[in-house]
Amino acid sequence: MISAKLRAVLAGTALALLAGAAHAQGTPSAGTPKRGGALQVVVTPEPPMLMQGLNQNGPTNMIAGNIYESLLRYDDKLQPQPSLAESWEVSPDEKAYTFRLKEGVKFHDGKPFTADDVVFTMDKFLREVHPRWRPIVNAQVEKIEKVDDRTVRFTLKQPFGPFLLAHEVASAPMIPKHIYEGTDYRANPANNTPIGTGPMKFKEWRKGSFVHLVRNEDYHVKDRPYLDEIYFQFIPDAAARAVAFETGKVDVLTGGAIEIFDVARLAKQPNVCVTTKGWEMFAPHAWVTINHRNGILGNKTFRQGLMHAIDREFGREVVWSGYGKLPTGPISSKTKFYSGDVKTYDYNPAKAKELIKQSGYKGETIRFLALPYGETWSRWGEALKQNFEEVGVKVEIVSTDVPGWTQRTSNFDFDMTFNFLYQLGDPAIGVARSYISSNIVKGNPFGNVGGYSNPEVDRLFAEAANAPAEKRQELYTKVQQLLAEDLPVLWLLELDFPTVSRCNVKDITTTAIGINDAARNAWKQ
Repeated sequence: MISAKLRAVLAGTALALLAGAAHAQGTPSAGTPKRGGALQVVVTPEPPMLMQGLNQNGPTNMIAGNIYESLLRYDDKLQPQPSLAESWEVSPDEKAYTFRLKEGVKFHDGKPFTADDVVFTMDKFLREVHPRWRPIVNAQVEKIEKVDDRTVRFTLKQPFGPFLLAHEVASAPMIPKHIYEGTDYRANPANNTPIGTGPMKFKEWRKGSFVHLVRNEDYHVKDRPYLDEIYFQFIPDAAARAVAFETGKVDVLTGGAIEIFDVARLAKQPNVCVTTKGWEMFAPHAWVTINHRNGILGNKTFRQGLMHAIDREFGREVVWSGYGKLPTGPISSKTKFYSGDVKTYDYNPAKAKELIKQSGYKGETIRFLALPYGETWSRWGEALKQNFEEVGVKVEIVSTDVPGWTQRTSNFDFDMTFNFLYQLGDPAIGVARSYISSNIVKGNPFGNVGGYSNPEVDRLFAEAANAPAEKRQELYTKVQQLLAEDLPVLWLLELDFPTVSRCNVKDITTTAIGINDAARNAWKQ
């Protein structure tokens, strides 16, 4: 067992490191943008693919968000901004959204981007493959129609307040109809050479080494992008990534690219800036996913025992060096409609043992599928294994790589695993998908892969999505209370991911999705 004295020493060290990092917080100050240059960015782990419509894990989004675009962008207050849509109108009854597309936009292969691509993307492609858009379009959208080549209208079944937040690039990347229509989307050869409308074009993917993007000379925003090229580097060892930054071989360490305990040390060096900005849209929520189909894991009392067994403060202060905040339920305190008026679970091994005994647990081994995102996650997995075994639960950690984790989680082949999902500005978009029974669908690790099903939770999420603004808080409070009782997953931490960069790299976190939308504005001094 981790001693109280050791826990205090480690936590104190983590807080001291965090205090040092605080002095380097913030986005580098702006100046007159300069044209040219190459940006070297570290992303980890290497993504399984770059076709953003088919995969939305963190590394995929960091790279592909600069290749693809959606109709809208968002500032750090989550206010929608023009992107591929230059303007939009909402009908008085709030059931029709009409988007006017920018003129002269081309895909990277030179073909024009038109309303046909929007209709195909939103009504066909993403409806079939996307775990976030699928429940929205199926429940909320009556029809999607082309008005003319530059105008698209979405007609909703009923008012849906979060609709304008549903067009973040990972949620709704525009897909070229002329390449994907009539094909097997998941087997299309173009998945290996992604074609979007964004500021950067795909040039090369050297497996195990880097993805090379180059400037889109036909980009629809005048004089952008400023950079000539971006290399997204894959360096397998966290210490080596830190050394690459220290020696000047790379310019930017994206969130999670180095171990969290290295952030404060690097922040003290000259010409180094650290920011936690650029995650406002995401508000990532980390938890242990529970496979409810697998024996004792479907028992609520057992899950409650596991929750009391977890020393979450240790995880935050020591494993995550003081970054983040302990959650109380499914909705982040950074997201609209959060409520703390729920059942809570303190670290209480005695209570955990009592509940686990009541559950009828008979000593079976629980397989914990490791998340292959670096040493911090490995340490956290070992800490949880120790917490669980201290209360009598046998745990076996199963290791895999990123494609293996994606496949096994997507196919429900696990007992427990880590995951962290984005809140995406509104519970109807980023939260409901993990708990509603209609999203128990194989093929993507970011749906309801645990198989949790509660008709009342389904009803509350559905009603809250379409309720008047003044009613939504009441409904979301009720659903948070239900989920905090049922514990479909074990909530661990509202994550903060610091981005570490050279201070002469400017404007890389200018929107609510940060690095995932950096290429349009980024430049090097």
